[in-house]
Amino acid sequence: MPDPRFFQQAVDALSVDDLAARIGGEVLRGGDRYVSAVAPLAVAGAADVAFLGDKRFLVSLAETRAGCVILPEFSIERAPAETALIVSREAQAAWAHAAGLFHRPMTLDGAADPALATEDDTVVLEPGVVLGKGVRIGRGTRIGANTVIGPGVQIGRDCQIASNVSIGFALIGDRVRLYGGARIGEAGFGAAGSSTGPVDIPQLGRVIIQDGVTVGANSCIDRGAYDDTVIGENTKIDNLVMIGHNCVIGRNVLMAAHTGISGSVTVGDNVMFGGRAGVGDHISIGTGARVAAGAGVLADIPPGETWSGYPAKPLRQSLREAIWLAKQAAGKARS
Repeated sequence: MPDPRFFQQAVDALSVDDLAARIGGEVLRGGDRYVSAVAPLAVAGAADVAFLGDKRFLVSLAETRAGCVILPEFSIERAPAETALIVSREAQAAWAHAAGLFHRPMTLDGAADPALATEDDTVVLEPGVVLGKGVRIGRGTRIGANTVIGPGVQIGRDCQIASNVSIGFALIGDRVRLYGGARIGEAGFGAAGSSTGPVDIPQLGRVIIQDGVTVGANSCIDRGAYDDTVIGENTKIDNLVMIGHNCVIGRNVLMAAHTGISGSVTVGDNVMFGGRAGVGDHISIGTGARVAAGAGVLADIPPGETWSGYPAKPLRQSLREAIWLAKQAAGKARS
């Protein structure tokens, strides 16, 4: 279930028959069962709706405890016998519609009383700060002018939040610094194909920023699609960095400006990224690895290795290839 501090239940439980009529799809069995939430296959429970959109997850389908699964015809035989089924050619898009039916993000409909939102009078709110309902801010924290903190956000002690920052769907630890214009907790980039064009997938996760993290000016950290985006203790993020949804960034990580991390990337502790490094989705970067400036990472990096180039490769291999290419080009030029 999405965190109720950030998401509200939009409708009560629906029967599978009613759900299918609203999102499109054919009920194969279990139409009289009631469901009230969405969840991924691996964690869904008896009241949840999950979906299968790719053959890679057939094992998860066979093991799911979801009350209802939206799936294409080819996978019907792999679904548990007790699970209600909705057959759809656009399973992910149908699940996205279901997510929008059940869960809606809290909106900033009214400002909270600062006296109730702050731990004590050591908290400083500069002019123009807006606090949503349910916000809590720890002692010694300073919030810069015109910063907007959305409903339910929790901020720890001795933090420094600069001006024009926006924070939503986030839990922030102690001694965190967010520089001007940082965007924390915006919806991650997720879309599902459908016959009528791409459909936005509701982003139902959070951002968790642990103690001692620094986030540079105009950097963006998206909330998770369902699981959380996590930034580990003492990680230092430069200006204009993008971290996609569901990323888990370890402790003491350094990210230079213009680094871009795609969704669902896992980064170990003590990793370093040079400026303008880019990482593809669902990549794992091991503890102590280094990614050179401008590198484009399209494969997992083992712990302790340094990779460079595009596509990124181990440093020595990348340099050898660059030298060979330069020699070939020079030879052709002479001829």
